[in-house]
Amino acid sequence: MRIGLVANPMKPNAIALARRAIEDVGTRAELVLSTETEEQVRSGLASSPIEAIRADALIVLGGDGTFLHTLIRSRIPMLPINAGTVGFLAEVDGESESAFSGAIDRLIKGLFFLEERMKLAAHVGPLPLPDAMNEVVVHTSQVAKMRLFEVWVDGRPVGRLRGDGVILATPTGSTSYSMSASGPIVDPQLEGIIIAAIAPFPSTPRAVLLDPLRSVGVRLVAPDKEGIVVVDGQTELKLPGGGMVTAYRSPRRAVFVRFGSRFFRRLYGKKILPWAEESVDAEVKDDADLPPPT
Repeated sequence: MRIGLVANPMKPNAIALARRAIEDVGTRAELVLSTETEEQVRSGLASSPIEAIRADALIVLGGDGTFLHTLIRSRIPMLPINAGTVGFLAEVDGESESAFSGAIDRLIKGLFFLEERMKLAAHVGPLPLPDAMNEVVVHTSQVAKMRLFEVWVDGRPVGRLRGDGVILATPTGSTSYSMSASGPIVDPQLEGIIIAAIAPFPSTPRAVLLDPLRSVGVRLVAPDKEGIVVVDGQTELKLPGGGMVTAYRSPRRAVFVRFGSRFFRRLYGKKILPWAEESVDAEVKDDADLPPPT
């Protein structure tokens, strides 16, 4: 088995975990490191830019920003391990030594399944944007300056709103920026496009969930008022007045290495569910959990 290893070079904890991962893998699998990771750990192992890594799976160490950064650059199935602050996309908590070593052991032994998730493709005029795992945001370019936005669905305008911006989110992104704009929490196994307004005026925000086969456009109405487009907080582009962003379900999908179905446990752990108390023992395993390696 060939495994890629990516660690956020700005997080000392991620670099420490990278060194542990190298020790845990040992000679049981072939390892290739991202260039930035090898510059920090100096292991002497093969390395290459993330875009050029060829592997069966990719261990990524960091927080959600690191995972999103890597997803833009690689389509290899990812095992995300949290070494950051939020890590909502993470499968494993890097602070747990047993969970960390167990995850690498399961990966090498093939005791995992692959989970696919929808991404959004988008373009501004003829210019394509990187696929979004979480969201495409169209925002005013000036702080505390509202703009008039026009929403289009399947090539037709359906309405206008005033506010700071509009979020077009995936189900995965429903627990990210969209949630702060009163968007719904959506099971990531579903597919759809969420439209959520940022600080609309009048302040009656109502998010809309659309069929994933639709295309959604957001146009800046005023020809002399520019804005910005941000993809997953990673890529930023100016949007001229009168310009439009169009988003739709990407033909490319994100693929994660998973050991069990833990969506609701993640929600409980991050304390973002609308229900006040957890109704099950947190130690009870999900039905989809795989048996421990032997």
